[in-house]
Parts: sequence; structure tokens; C-alpha cells
Amino acid sequence: MSQPPIDRFNEEKSVFTVRGSDQPDLDAGVAAIRNVLKTLPTRPGVYRMHDLKGDVLYVGKARALRNRVTNYTQVNRLPKRLQRMVAQTRSMTIVTTQSEAEALLLEAQFIKRYRPPYNVLLRDDKSFPFILLRADHAFPRVQLHRGARRAKGDYFGPFAGAGSVRKTLNALQKLFLLRSCTDSFFSNRTRPCLLHQIRRCSAPCVDRISVEDYAELVADAKAFLSGKSTQVQAKLADAMQAASDGMDFELAAVFRDRLKALTFIQGSQAISADGVDDADVFALYAKAGLVCIEAFFIRGGQNWGHRNFFPAHTADVPEAEVLASFLMQFYQDVPPARLILLDRVLEDEGVLAEALAESAGRKVTLKQPQRGGQKRLLEQACRNAREALDRRLAESTTQGKIFAELAETFELERPPQRIEVYDNSHIMGTNAIGAMIVAGQEGFRPSAYRKFNIKNPETKPGDDFAMMREVLGRRFSRLEREDPDRQSGEWPDLLLIDGGKGQVSAICAVMEEMGVQDVPLIGVSKGPDRNAGREHFHFPDGREIMLPTNSPLLFHLQRLRDEAHRFAIGTHRAKRAKNFTASPLDDVPGIGPSRKKALLMHFGTARAVRQAPLADLEKTPGVSKAMARGIYDYFHSDG
Repeated sequence: MSQPPIDRFNEEKSVFTVRGSDQPDLDAGVAAIRNVLKTLPTRPGVYRMHDLKGDVLYVGKARALRNRVTNYTQVNRLPKRLQRMVAQTRSMTIVTTQSEAEALLLEAQFIKRYRPPYNVLLRDDKSFPFILLRADHAFPRVQLHRGARRAKGDYFGPFAGAGSVRKTLNALQKLFLLRSCTDSFFSNRTRPCLLHQIRRCSAPCVDRISVEDYAELVADAKAFLSGKSTQVQAKLADAMQAASDGMDFELAAVFRDRLKALTFIQGSQAISADGVDDADVFALYAKAGLVCIEAFFIRGGQNWGHRNFFPAHTADVPEAEVLASFLMQFYQDVPPARLILLDRVLEDEGVLAEALAESAGRKVTLKQPQRGGQKRLLEQACRNAREALDRRLAESTTQGKIFAELAETFELERPPQRIEVYDNSHIMGTNAIGAMIVAGQEGFRPSAYRKFNIKNPETKPGDDFAMMREVLGRRFSRLEREDPDRQSGEWPDLLLIDGGKGQVSAICAVMEEMGVQDVPLIGVSKGPDRNAGREHFHFPDGREIMLPTNSPLLFHLQRLRDEAHRFAIGTHRAKRAKNFTASPLDDVPGIGPSRKKALLMHFGTARAVRQAPLADLEKTPGVSKAMARGIYDYFHSDG
């Protein structure tokens, strides 16, 4: 997507400081804004409002900057939310643009970068998956792709989730027999793999299909993904009939099975909306202070899944403004469809369409359908948004009760917003790691998970107490260094430790050494015979409690403990697998994968390379005399 690069804009910052005061002050905020107005032009642009520390409070865009910013000085007309923002404002940064559409694109980029607390925020920042048909190989590979679209090839998407992609990839393999293996796997095959045997790959790796025939399959796959499945269906039917007429019934059966698979996929992905080819569908539903936005993705007449979003900071913000801000942030990393169906009219809808068209490099139409298949599709999205928000509210009510009980049980001042759970994993002290997971009332927060490689030489292998001391020491040392004022929301309200009295005592000592004495800590140990449901909960003062076996709070704490255990075990296994395949050659300067392979092919083992004389190293194909000398010196430096 084409976005205006942030670095090419000139920024002007105006600062107004109230000495000795970092508290909200409405008069000081208004004075800071009026200070900016003295030199503010009447041009399109983007403005950022900062607090005394320089943190961004809000990012806004305007067709005429001076007119828009002037509104913030008329505090009696502002809602309470914006009055609080003005009271915290001490400086502003102004960026002028060529057009309002360019300002809208730049505003979305700044919101994504700074995550300001007074802007509507798209909390789900996971990248959307695409299907990639690569074009950098004679036999293109089909694969799931996330992230920046730098690889050469054709991208099809977005899909709502990896499940939708895998379902379509399975269909592509059945229908078009395209390879999904990596290039290295492909180049080292001497016989067909299992996918060929179950008729999901044409085995181009061993020349079971020509380049021309494979290219034809790729073209059919592109047609299918572009919505031309009827054309592909007719082609398969003709091929089946031709094979049957030629008495090649085995080949005819292959085409028959592919035709059946295509018919099934058409039925499972079809949507009940006439005239909808490529479209993104968005519907918003608000209730009890929360907002849910439902998104449907339709490409080539096929349903590529749907996802619901719950944007943050939506209180007191008009629903149309929430949806407009959401759309600009959403399309920062996702190419918009040519048609975007909305359940309401947006303010400055023409500017929004212009901005999306500019980023996509083609026309984008925003529409509120009033009848027909598009209207029915939008009604389905509205119904899904309403049901998703009702489920969210029901879950939050239950979670609220559980967290209130948790605060009462563990004697917390209030229900925790951030819980950190710690666990260790190792085998006889080897490949030791510490793991931290994070959870709140909204559920687990995987993006906040952390792993800690145990690397302190004073930590004895297998010493769980010392491992936990190292992990907590590193964690809180960093917090004290990076956020001593505890303003970032990264400080936990409760620590749960997988361990009993000994673990709790050891960690309390570490926390006391660092001066952290106000973070509640609870140890969780299994009861007699390590039975789940009979866990003991250990307080720092030595007390122990047990919860009733049918307690919802107990089930919730077990989930937290089990998730930490799962994450720790998975991280440990990944480290162990990596170390298992490690080679002494990996540490030799200048030795990459190709030279490593050449050395192992020539000598057989890494040990033989280490023991080889210089003359033999110089005879290795692809290894120069200078490199051979470097390898020899590396392994014989003591001699």
C-alpha cells in the first residue's frame, strides 16, 4: 500500500510549560493551545497534543488546522473527555499536508505509532493472513503469508484468520496439486513425498510434471482465487470428458475427484448475496459503553471469513467517528476492497474514500446499500456484531465477579488489571528457561508474554529457587529502570508463582533487595499427590489457603497456572530442539550455511572438521586458503 512517508513532513513544535506543575490544569492547557494558534496556518494537516513529559495525548487531522485547533480553546463546548485532554496538554506538534486525504493517512500512521490515550484505538494489531503464490521459482509455491508483502508473487486476501487460509490452501492442493514445500526441501527431493501419494501435489520436484503444465495449474489457481471458479469448473469438466472419451478412465477419475472438491468448496464458501464480488463489509454495534465492529471479507464472490473488533477509548465518541477512525487504522496494513459496505453514513466520507484510493492506487467506493443482496449481507454483519458484543458483555460480567472475588481472597486493594504468572522449565538443569505470561479481565495477552534464558553463571543447574530469583530480578530491574513512575501500565497488580513456601520466600527476598515491596505475590503449589483441585495458595507471611473444588476462581487460577506451564514447556522444547541441531561450526566466524554444508559433505562430521589438518581443509570445495586458515586457527588457538 502506498502511504505518505512520515519522515518527509516538516514538524513544528510549540511548547508551553507551567513550572512546578505536572497536574491537569485547564487554564494552562488552553494557554498552551493559544500559544500554538499565534502561528498556525489555515491549511490541511495533522496535530499532536503532548503532556508535560512529551507523551502524545491525541492525534487529530483537519481541513483547516487553525479552525480546528481553535475549537479546543472553547472549553465549555467540549465534552468532558476532551476537557480532560486539554487540561493535560502542554505542547503541540503541527504537520501541514497538501490535502485533507493526505492528512487522514498521516493521522492513521501517527495513531498506530504513538497509541495515544484519547484516540479511538484498534486493539487487535495482529497481522492478517494472505495466500501467496510465489513468482520467484519455475514451479511456484503456494503458502500462507503474514507481514510485509515483499516477496515476488501474487497475494490473495485478507483472510479473517489462519483457519480460513488453511481451508483454502487445502482446496488449492486438492484442486490444482500445487507444491507447498520450501525451496530447500524441493531441491533435495529424490522421490515424491507423501502429498503426491495422497494426490495433493503434482511432484514437480522429481519431474512428474512439466514446467508448462504446472504453469497451467498455477493459472487455474489464480483464476479460482480471483472468483472465476465457474471457468475452472468448466475446464475440469471438459478435461474429464476428454479423458473418458479417450478411454483413460483413471485420469477421468482424477478430474472427477477434483471437480467434486471444487463443487464442495463453492458450496461451503458461497454467500447469500447477489452482486457481491469483491467487498469488505463493516457493521458497528454499541452497548453499555462498549463497541463491536464486525468485518466480513468477500473476494471473488467467496467468503474469506469474518472477525469482530472491540476498539478502545470509544467512550463519549460518536459512533460514526469511531467507525471512520477504525477504518483508517485497519487499512494501514490491509489493502481495501474496491467496494466497502457500511451500515451508516460517515462524516467526510468522500475524503475517507479519497484517502483509501490514494493508498490503494485505485478507486475505492464506500456505500450504504438499501436493498438486495448487499443489504442482506450487511444485515448479517449487524446481527453478528450485536451477538458478539452480547457475548463479550456476558463474559465480562462473569470475569468481573471472578476478579472481585480474587481481590477479596488475596487481600488486594482492587481487582487486578494485570496479572503476571511465572514458571520455569528444564531437564536436569539443561536448556533452562523462565517464562512469564500476562492476563487481565479481557483474557490472556500473548503479545506481553516473555521468556528468560537462564544465563547467570551463579545459578546452579536445576536450582528452581535460583532460577526464579534470576527471572524476577531481571524483570523488575528492567521495570525500575524503564518505568520508575509506574505510568506505562507494565507493572503487575499481582504475581502468581508456580511454587510453594520456599519459592515465595526466595522471591520476597529478591523483591525486598530491589525495593519493590508493594506488588502482591502469591505462590501456587499442588496439593497432596499433586491432585488438580487441591492446590495450596501461599501468602508471603506464611499463610496457606485452599479454595473449594467447585470454585470458579479456582478454575480461573488453574487456567492461568496451566497457561504459564504450557508456555514454559513450549519455549524449553524449542530451545532444546535448536541446541540439538547446533554444530560447533555455527560459531566459526565467516562460516555460513553453504560453507558449513560443504565442510560436512567433505569431512562427514563436525568433529572431523575440528581435527582436520590445514592441508585437508584447503582441499574442501568452496573453501579458500584464507578461510581454511581461519577455521584451523579457530579450533587450534590454544596450540
